[in-house]
Amino acid sequence: MKYEYFLAKRLFFDKNQKHHFSRSIINFAVAGITIGIVVIILAVSITVGFKKEVKDKVVGFGSHIQLLNYSTSNSYDNIPILSDEEWVDKVKSLDNVNHMETFATKSGIIHTGEEIEGVILKGFGTNHRWTFFKKHLVDGKVLDLKRDKAGIGIMISQSLASRMRLKVGDAIRMYFMKESQTVPQLRKFIVKGIFYTSLTEFDKIFALVDIRQIQRLNKWAPNQVSGYDITLNDFDRLDQTTYDVQNIVLNYKENIPTIRPVNIKHKYREIFDWLGLIDMNVWVILGLMIAVAGFNMVSGVLILILERTQMIGTLKAIGAQNKSIRRLFLTIAAFLITKGLFWGNLIALALCFAQKKFGIIPLDPTSYYVDKVPIELNISYLVILNIATLAITIIMLVIPSMMISRISPDKAIKFD
Repeated sequence: MKYEYFLAKRLFFDKNQKHHFSRSIINFAVAGITIGIVVIILAVSITVGFKKEVKDKVVGFGSHIQLLNYSTSNSYDNIPILSDEEWVDKVKSLDNVNHMETFATKSGIIHTGEEIEGVILKGFGTNHRWTFFKKHLVDGKVLDLKRDKAGIGIMISQSLASRMRLKVGDAIRMYFMKESQTVPQLRKFIVKGIFYTSLTEFDKIFALVDIRQIQRLNKWAPNQVSGYDITLNDFDRLDQTTYDVQNIVLNYKENIPTIRPVNIKHKYREIFDWLGLIDMNVWVILGLMIAVAGFNMVSGVLILILERTQMIGTLKAIGAQNKSIRRLFLTIAAFLITKGLFWGNLIALALCFAQKKFGIIPLDPTSYYVDKVPIELNISYLVILNIATLAITIIMLVIPSMMISRISPDKAIKFD
């Protein structure tokens, strides 16, 4: 065992120092590390959780990539594409494609008594995965699409149900118009399920039905659909996969209809730009907290050096080098920082688990798209944050520790 570590350990655990003035300064420095790492862990966990929650909800409504007819405008009354083209299997074979399914959309008006509301119907096929809507289901059940005939069931949001005074089992009438028609088409639906995602902009307008209902309304053939929803394995490869899909659908065959891929970041650019700005805020918080913790430790180590001037002089008198004594005080500082990190992690994890389980701090879903502060704990993030905080703080202490070289043994031993 090197003597620097031995002395550092003895000094760190020396209980006789508890009445020294320096002890309160050092405790203050440790408290600064504790508060800093609590704020850092909370900031990162909330940011990661918030981005994941919002991203998952947006993807739940619109998938990662949608394939649409190139002539389709921004409206939800799409120009159809064929669902049995040869390039479909080619897209499904891409390594980052997890799931691919057809969908159809159509705008309409719900009429119940005196209430009228415009909505967008989104129709799914038999291979739709209901995981997202099951998670956010508040009443009833998801649609059963595995039947020979098109079902008349419909799923609506809780906000739409409240505005229209609807509940599970109620019948509703919907009206649909086309430019060539003078009389609207009427369809009757039965409310089978009610969901709530707190993604207000989407909850207000979307209702879910069997895709065959929309095909009948549009007088489409069974193989005509509005487009494809594509779900990916790795969101970070979204742009590259969009490019790969585009190459397939545009170049696979010359006589297929022109189809364009639209990824979720481009379709809802304002949401993802907003999420991107949150990262900048987190970096600012990380920088400020590490700086504050580092300066607290600098003051603590300087006080410790002044208090131990006689010891430094004695060590120099018996032949200890400056760099060896600096290592001694940096080791003590590392012990102090580790102590602060331990308590900081303990407090931060307790707060995170409490928020995750009980939702103590609520949010306004109309502004934040979530109804409570989301938490996402990631072991790798925790390890990186702790190591980075420890390393950066130690580096900040290197320069202050160099004042040891200015202490001469003859004056230090007489220092009182």
